[in-house]
Amino acid sequence: MTRSQKPSVFQVGRIWDDGSTVVVSGWGIGMCAPACPCHRHPIAGHLAIDEDQAGGTLGLRSFREDGCDCCEPWTADELSGVLRDLQRLAGLDAEEPLAG
Repeated sequence: MTRSQKPSVFQVGRIWDDGSTVVVSGWGIGMCAPACPCHRHPIAGHLAIDEDQAGGTLGLRSFREDGCDCCEPWTADELSGVLRDLQRLAGLDAEEPLAG
């Protein structure tokens, strides 16, 4: 199994798949690495989301002429796995009470 870097996820969204189109909405994604050289707009400095509904991927737009080589977009299957794992974690009982 090989692993590659992905953009960070700071907000969990939804995934709809009707068989021909995959819609990934409500997800918040951020930089793949500190000081990444290719995802910030060269003048404005903002990030732009790159969503491929036909391919079912969600990533960051690259502003480099030769494209991005630092990370790869999330697939709908991977994001579905994140949702599944979060549901499993929510169902676990804590062995110790939360602080506070």
